[in-house]
Amino acid sequence: MEVILLERIERLGQMGDVVSVKSGYARNFLLPKSKALRATEDNRKHFETQRAQLEAENLTLRGEAEKVGEKLDGFNVTLVRQAGESGQLYGSVNARDIAEEVIDGGFTITRQQVELAHPIKALGLYDVQVRLHPELSVSVVANIARSEEEAKIQAKTGQAVLSIDQEEAAQAKIDAEEVFEKAEDAAEAEAIEAAAVEEAAEEEAAAEAAEAASQKAAAEEPEAEEPEAEEPEAEEPEAEAEEEEKADE
Repeated sequence: MEVILLERIERLGQMGDVVSVKSGYARNFLLPKSKALRATEDNRKHFETQRAQLEAENLTLRGEAEKVGEKLDGFNVTLVRQAGESGQLYGSVNARDIAEEVIDGGFTITRQQVELAHPIKALGLYDVQVRLHPELSVSVVANIARSEEEAKIQAKTGQAVLSIDQEEAAQAKIDAEEVFEKAEDAAEAEAIEAAAVEEAAEEEAAAEAAEAASQKAAAEEPEAEEPEAEEPEAEEPEAEAEEEEKADE
């Protein structure tokens, strides 16, 4: 059967492509989920009139999916399950289980968006694809362990914890690495502190040298002589001046 795709379909085509698929696939999946139209002449014409609107809506939805994907990509979910010494689960983990953990983490997805070809039946770390949009999928990490403690060990070592001996060995390795990291941090802190003390000493020495140079320059500068004060001229009394004028007359 020929159909017109209304969105991108993995390994099938892009929006607007006319592709040939099995009738059962079209009737049971593509057509009822509005992912395609029968490729009749009327539907072809109808699609072309709606293409611009569909493409605009697709861009909007993709933009929203990208914003979610920035936060969801690399997200870790922990699933605690019982398992034997070989790591084989007593049961399995399916797409619904992973979707529920992702939803508990604050994201809105459905089971159908979790792309899991087969149920997971062993302990370990698994990269699982979550399709947020026909053109965008991100990866979440499913950490499947017997306990929260084992899950932490698996997250740090990147390997499944299959037995108690292996768990103890892994924990001992983690403890040793933490001790080494703390020692490195302490050494780095001491080096920073020593550098700060040295820098402060250099600044203090520079300040003292500048002050000494200033004092030396001030001592060598000659003292300025103060100008002599001029004595004011004495004024003759007015009475004496008048008598002299009369005598002259």
